[in-house]
Amino acid sequence: MEYNFREIEKKWQKRWEEQQTYRVEEDKSKKKFYVLNMFPYPSGAGLHVGHPLGYIASDIYARHKRLEGYNVLNPMGYDAYGLPAEQYAIQTGQHPAVTTETNIARYREQLDRIGFSFDWSREVRTCDPTYYKWTQWAFQKMFDSYYDNDQQRALPIAQLEERLAKQGTEGLNVACSEELNITAEEWKAMDEHARQATLMNYRIAYLGETMVNWCAELGTVLANDEVVDGVSVRGGYPVVQKKMRQWCLRVSAYAQRLLEGLDKVDWTDSLKETQRNWIGRSEGAEVEFAVKDSNERFTIFTTRADTIFGVTFMVLAPESELVDRLTTPERRAEVQAYVDATKKRTERERIADRKVSGVPTGAYAINPLTGEALPIWVSDYVLAGYGTGAIMAVPAHDSRDYAFARHFSLPIVPLIEGADISEQSFDAKEGIVINSPAANNAAKDGQTHGLVLNGLTVTEAIAKTKEYVSRHNLGRIKVNYRLRDATFSRQRYWGEPFPVYYKGDMPYMIPQECLPLELPEVDNYQPTATGEPPLGNAKAWAWDEKARQVVDKSLVDGVQVFPLELNTMPGFAGSSAYFLRYMDPHNNEALVSNEAVSYWQNVDLYVGGTEHATGHLIYSRFWNKFLFDLGVAVNDEPFQKLVNQGMIQGRSNFVYRVQRTEGEGDKAPLFVSLGLKDQYEVTPIHVDVNIVHGDVLDIDAFRAWRPEYKDAEFVLENDKYVCGWAVEKMSKSMYNVVNPDLIVENYGADTLRLYEMFLGPVEQSKPWDTNGIDGCHRFLKKFWGLFYNLRTDEFMPNEAEATPEQLKSVHKLLKKVSADIPAFSYNTAVAAFMICVNELSQAHCTNKELLSKLVVALAPFAPHIAEELWAALGNEQTVCDAQWPAYEEKYLEESEVQLAIAFNGKARFQKAFAANATNAEIEQAAMADERSVKFLEGKQVVKVIVVPKKIVNIVVKG
Repeated sequence: MEYNFREIEKKWQKRWEEQQTYRVEEDKSKKKFYVLNMFPYPSGAGLHVGHPLGYIASDIYARHKRLEGYNVLNPMGYDAYGLPAEQYAIQTGQHPAVTTETNIARYREQLDRIGFSFDWSREVRTCDPTYYKWTQWAFQKMFDSYYDNDQQRALPIAQLEERLAKQGTEGLNVACSEELNITAEEWKAMDEHARQATLMNYRIAYLGETMVNWCAELGTVLANDEVVDGVSVRGGYPVVQKKMRQWCLRVSAYAQRLLEGLDKVDWTDSLKETQRNWIGRSEGAEVEFAVKDSNERFTIFTTRADTIFGVTFMVLAPESELVDRLTTPERRAEVQAYVDATKKRTERERIADRKVSGVPTGAYAINPLTGEALPIWVSDYVLAGYGTGAIMAVPAHDSRDYAFARHFSLPIVPLIEGADISEQSFDAKEGIVINSPAANNAAKDGQTHGLVLNGLTVTEAIAKTKEYVSRHNLGRIKVNYRLRDATFSRQRYWGEPFPVYYKGDMPYMIPQECLPLELPEVDNYQPTATGEPPLGNAKAWAWDEKARQVVDKSLVDGVQVFPLELNTMPGFAGSSAYFLRYMDPHNNEALVSNEAVSYWQNVDLYVGGTEHATGHLIYSRFWNKFLFDLGVAVNDEPFQKLVNQGMIQGRSNFVYRVQRTEGEGDKAPLFVSLGLKDQYEVTPIHVDVNIVHGDVLDIDAFRAWRPEYKDAEFVLENDKYVCGWAVEKMSKSMYNVVNPDLIVENYGADTLRLYEMFLGPVEQSKPWDTNGIDGCHRFLKKFWGLFYNLRTDEFMPNEAEATPEQLKSVHKLLKKVSADIPAFSYNTAVAAFMICVNELSQAHCTNKELLSKLVVALAPFAPHIAEELWAALGNEQTVCDAQWPAYEEKYLEESEVQLAIAFNGKARFQKAFAANATNAEIEQAAMADERSVKFLEGKQVVKVIVVPKKIVNIVVKG
């Protein structure tokens, strides 16, 4: 019986669906294991072979855990909101819901054909109102909460209102946008609008003025990863920095907990370090500088307060409000031009760019310790979102400050250590020395301020200076974070609506029992003529406060009917807590029930790409910690183990078009084969890899591929057209995208699964090469041949006794695979299967028990063939519910060992010895071997050295 993979795979995919093989429920009699993939955005292009890599890896892990007796949750869904569907709607007029549904159907079909063990009964889609109801609910909870720094948790905003009424802001230690000083009497005297405006300063979800990446052509704010070189990734439209009133999430309040949580999870050190750098914790001091000849003052944050004596200039971020206030009239035009130019660059680009640029404001700041006047500049290497948006520049101790000072010929002041304490001229009891002769003499201009902190380390010096700054009211000691609050508004149609309506400029929440607020229909997916977001085109988009329902916006009267929010939520809104919803996806009363979350806890294994190392992982961890504070999540960290799969790169193919000479332009295109191309002047052209087989071009398919090539001519080698090749990113523009459907059709899903794992370590990027897929397919046919005689169709497994060699082969494999799966060493596991099957084939193994173990071990990798053979072996239940076969060490013990026999260090032959032979027995047998007798003839044995399990070296002379 031949291995008919097409019939086998269709049969078992249908049976899995009919029998709901992968449906899972809470079962307290079993240990749980939660496997999760970063769910896909369903694009119109469908899957290419690179997409399933992580899914296959996690599926093998999930199936293995089930075989080990765990109750495994392995769900899948769709991140269905996004800009591509909206842009397609703008171009075609087709509703994004229609294209999204079509794309999801395509993805589902492809995923099913690969044979994943997903529990589709738990599918979620972020565009489904029953799903985003809970995103809206969570947003409202954030709006109704503030963050208490002392308790390190979110608390109801009502508790803050009570505190303000009793004692104002005195002693208040909470996360906020700015420090406010309000007495209880002032709070009580406020009207409703003033109180709401004050509370906005503290809410975890708040409206705030923030710099955003604004794309006028797309009519929306873009995330940093949606912008490259000042233009949008989608469409290539100009993007500028713009200050807008946006919904924000106070992610920064959780910065310290986000840092500490990294010590609790099993992630790679590199990924943890990426997150730590993104969060960017700094301990330092805020120091206040006065502006010369002005009442203005501003604050800087520094981690090296001890270097304040080496400051030679100050720098403001271009977007800082101080720029407009401090710039002198004669400098205004130059400064404004610089600010306008900076708006075209994202913060990410500014951080990466090391080029020096800047302009002076014409204003000067006063050093609070020395009284020196310092010029104030504007430069894009300072960011408004980090610290205070202003820095003191110490070019002797900072590389970017140094480059700036050198470029603009500004002073560079060395800070001198080691001056005699008797030379001090400032504050002896503080241990701080300035204007010391030693320092001044060391300076080139003789006017430099030097700092000496006698006998102190740098760390001690920093602490001493911070303490001094704080005690003398020059500033305060502070911990700062690079992590910024997340902008949460998008000027798009295809996204989660905010459950918000407005009374004047103040937002109010739609009652929770009225959720979800569903996305309305619109006639136009572009911004309105007056520049409002696309929801401004909706006719029924106002909230009747009394009737508690959406009504026509023509009824807005500011008394009972109010306008609804026109922005929608960003993509990460729906992906920040989806792992919790999978636990209880059909619950209409809660995001997740206490019973479900108590059982599943958190994600045990999360698999996804490195592109989410900061954005998604930071936001989802923040979201989970907030829900943990609410008592919804039961674990502070959502993802215990995280594996980043590498990228499968495309293997591009090229044809070589001969450059026609003048006068030959009307001739048919001529292409020359790879081995002959150096004889011509040629232009390499990417060709569709799907019409190339083993680097040999299907000429007929090529002629049919593009109209301009229908009459193409070819210069062949050995009657073939051989294509060139290169490893590149898999993309449609390079025609190197391989559709997994073609692989499944020609080789089967099990072959695809094995081959993607065999390409190399899961975490590493590697090139796709269809040329190598035959090997995995041949392996499966050989595996099938252990069970069926291909000539007689006889089913061969029987009760024949297994030989020691056969037992050793299988148990060696089981030991290897049992270790490789938890370590994600799938490529070496596949290689071990190939070796074992070769050994069993050569040994003509028919032992049913051993072959049954082999089927179960292969089932996570190649589930279809495993199911078919498991059933043929007489099992009525799915192989998924078998027991993972344990290896036994006794079968791995060696009965004999092969040692090299060497003379004077030069190996001459191999000899077998009993595994338990003593060194004396080995020496005796080696000397007695007839081959040794030949080498020893006429020589004297000096000594014999036995290296256990390696070599016997006989030292001779003569």
